[in-house]
Amino acid sequence: MKGGLYIPRGMRLPFILFTLLGTTIFLWGWEKEKPPLFSALLPPYVPFLQLSPGELVGPYVTSITPKEPIHEDNDPPMFARNETSDESTRQSFAMEIQVNSTRDVENANSQRISPSSDEKISQVAEEKVDAAVPISTPNASSTVGLKDGRSLTKQVHNQTCNYAKGKWVADNSRPFYSGSGCKKWLSGMWACRLTNRPDFSFEKFRWQPQDCDMEEFEGSKFLRRMQDTTLAFIGDSLGRQQFQSLMCMITAGKERPDVMDVGREYGLVKARGHARPDGWAYRFPRTNTTILFYWSACLCDLQPLNPSHPATTDYAMHLDRPPAFLRHFLPRFDVVVLNTGHHWNRGKLNANRWVMHVGGVRKIADIGGAKNFTIHSIVEWMDSQLADHPRMRAFYRSISPRHFFNGDWNTGGTCDNTNPLSKGKKVVVDEPIDPVAARAVKGTKVKLLDITALSQLRDEGHISRYSIRGATSGMQDCLHWCLPGIPDTWNEILFAQL
Repeated sequence: MKGGLYIPRGMRLPFILFTLLGTTIFLWGWEKEKPPLFSALLPPYVPFLQLSPGELVGPYVTSITPKEPIHEDNDPPMFARNETSDESTRQSFAMEIQVNSTRDVENANSQRISPSSDEKISQVAEEKVDAAVPISTPNASSTVGLKDGRSLTKQVHNQTCNYAKGKWVADNSRPFYSGSGCKKWLSGMWACRLTNRPDFSFEKFRWQPQDCDMEEFEGSKFLRRMQDTTLAFIGDSLGRQQFQSLMCMITAGKERPDVMDVGREYGLVKARGHARPDGWAYRFPRTNTTILFYWSACLCDLQPLNPSHPATTDYAMHLDRPPAFLRHFLPRFDVVVLNTGHHWNRGKLNANRWVMHVGGVRKIADIGGAKNFTIHSIVEWMDSQLADHPRMRAFYRSISPRHFFNGDWNTGGTCDNTNPLSKGKKVVVDEPIDPVAARAVKGTKVKLLDITALSQLRDEGHISRYSIRGATSGMQDCLHWCLPGIPDTWNEILFAQL
């Protein structure tokens, strides 16, 4: 017998299996914490190819987007959350805001989206467009909290619907109300049925989102959904148009003697020497639903610098503070819709004697940068308040486009087109074309009410040359909309998201 380990012939196979099992256990145990020497003897680890959820969707899909972002002003976009922190940017703005103001490019021009951008938003021809379809849960359930602690579970369809992407379609059942009949809530200057405008074909269209059905608006359904709640519009005259539109939609433009004027509860009364109050508030007593509007064109706090001389005093325009009205009454609100934009030009600021302040100190600032800073400030403040008001919903409405052709409001600009959808009927871009608003709400609980692109297609829907006094040959209103009109669609989208 030679030297070495002797294994009887009948035991060789069990021994080999035992050795392999022991080696496997040994290697598995050492995999957790390998000594350096042991690790050096092993080949490098090559992981399996792992796909992210986005890569599992399917074949490569392209979507049509604008060639370049469409800005509200000619200044570079500010406060992009993905590039720098908002807080550091805000601090930098507060410290270095004293820049030359020769770039105050708005002059009623900063909010303008040029007519040539229509081709970037829509496709006139009925061509096939490859687009990624949002992943949705057809029968997902959603629990909605009520004020008394109860919860309502309902079926929710198309939860990821992009309401801003779709097309305008003809609908003879529109409008929701009569422009000549809704006199209680609708300002005469916006009721185009009361003017000598000859065409009203613009009233016969509705917005159809591409990948989902938008819930049909009904006044009674809206009030039931908003029972025991208060909806507040805070913004400029376009916000006021949306407020008046909603009041007409709820009431179908008819007289409602039961609706209560509760403006006094919110201090919304006409002051002596003023043409109108700072806002309006109405309550539907059967459902205890309150709808109000407060005029805050710049969405920041305005304080007189010399209160003892109100007729001549300048006003501190605190860019980093929300309006005092919003701060004071916020606990009474359940839904808040914010907007600003068209008052951010040097002419408006000078006419109103508004002087920009940041951190309580007077600043000389570029108009576009100051506006963007204020939008981010109000959205961030609103987002910070939602933690203390978990049932509150907050929206920031994107900019409403103007349509001055061949000039501006004071240089002969016109909007004479009466042919609906002459620039196209579809919005095929996936991203909002109001980049300032989109960046402001990103990463917050404040939702974007994205109405810019779909409104851009409706240049025939403005007041234009018509008024109660008749058609004029002077300045045209290519900023505000005829009612009934495009703001009704804004409220349909808002209703679908409530």
